[in-house]
Amino acid sequence: MKTIGLSIGCIFLFLSGNCQSLSLLQKVQAELNHQKGFFAIAYKNLQTGETVLWNEHISFHAASTMKTPVMIEIYKQVAAGNLVLQDSVTVKNSFRSIVDSSLYQLNPHDDSEQSLYTMVGKRIPLSELVYRMIIQSSNLATNMLIEMVDGKKVTQSMRDLGAMDIQVLRGVEDGKAFEKGLNNTTTAYDLMLIFEKMATGEILSKAASEDMIRILLDQRFGELIPALLPKNVKVAHKTGSITGVQHDSGIILLPDGRKYVLVMLSKDLKEEKPAVKAMARVSEIIYQYFMAGQK
Repeated sequence: MKTIGLSIGCIFLFLSGNCQSLSLLQKVQAELNHQKGFFAIAYKNLQTGETVLWNEHISFHAASTMKTPVMIEIYKQVAAGNLVLQDSVTVKNSFRSIVDSSLYQLNPHDDSEQSLYTMVGKRIPLSELVYRMIIQSSNLATNMLIEMVDGKKVTQSMRDLGAMDIQVLRGVEDGKAFEKGLNNTTTAYDLMLIFEKMATGEILSKAASEDMIRILLDQRFGELIPALLPKNVKVAHKTGSITGVQHDSGIILLPDGRKYVLVMLSKDLKEEKPAVKAMARVSEIIYQYFMAGQK
């Protein structure tokens, strides 16, 4: 289906007289409306506070974007003294469903990071699990970390940050939970909010925020936000994809220190490759808009 009409965010832009922002939103919609799918966009200029929002409060399957909240919870528990990033943990591939506590395992062939499966039974630093979860989107690392910190605590930490709709219920590939519709969900607005707080050093501390950004900068998947941006523009981001879903979310850092946050979510995609290309063009359009407005 095509996304049509004006969202609350768009109506606000119109009523507030922000014609430039409205023009940007119209360009974004024009790029995506011919795609067979549903999209949400959240952009924030961290210098001026300007936002451009489209379907920003619509709920999406979070896919791997939920791994950013999991990382935040790890750092929160480290700050509280409950965990130590340098401590070693035993790699395992056995997890309990949130439905009935029955055991299930992950298939390495369904994971974007497979080398961790060769380490089952061995011990590696907690920091290495976090790193693999983010930069290679390791499902095995993710499930170990969620089990360690508890999804309910991840969700509560998001509420404490002001993200009122993100839900982290379970690990990856919990088939029984999936069948019952118990999925991790997010909105573009909430992801924008937590990345803004990270970019401004407001998650736990400036040092913790900077360390999380350091990890996000090493992201290996660059088909969306960074794809068409200049090579000297850095992107600290986390992607997410499942069938019919392509997401990207993060902080764009310019060489001169200026920053903006961009979140692009999609669902019900009938043709994913054209949609990915269109979303990459949206990122380019927003970058060009940001640069034009800063001259």
